Amino acid sequence: NSFGLKVKCQKENRRKDSQEVYHVREITPPPKDLGVYRFPKNTQCGELIHVRGNEYLVSGVTYRYQLKKGRYVQDTVRLDVQGTGRYFLNLMLDKLLQE
Repeated sequence: NSFGLKVKCQKENRRKDSQEVYHVREITPPPKDLGVYRFPKNTQCGELIHVRGNEYLVSGVTYRYQLKKGRYVQDTVRLDVQGTGRYFLNLMLDKLLQE
């Protein structure tokens, strides 16, 4: 740029701010913690996520709050997930039970 001006892209900042830290737990028996990961803030049930090279389907989102100085403050967010293979197996078994 010939005028010595710097153009700053706002989209990059928004992408960083739109991420949230989630505790990820696989819910198939026995439940297993997969660790802490960053995903978009709007991650919700039914979405497909990738953790450690595996695909998981989000089955539930749990927000935990803690009382601090008389106010509730968001403490942690947990994603309950199940492997895609397990999800489709459960769908087929549910369909068989309905027949």
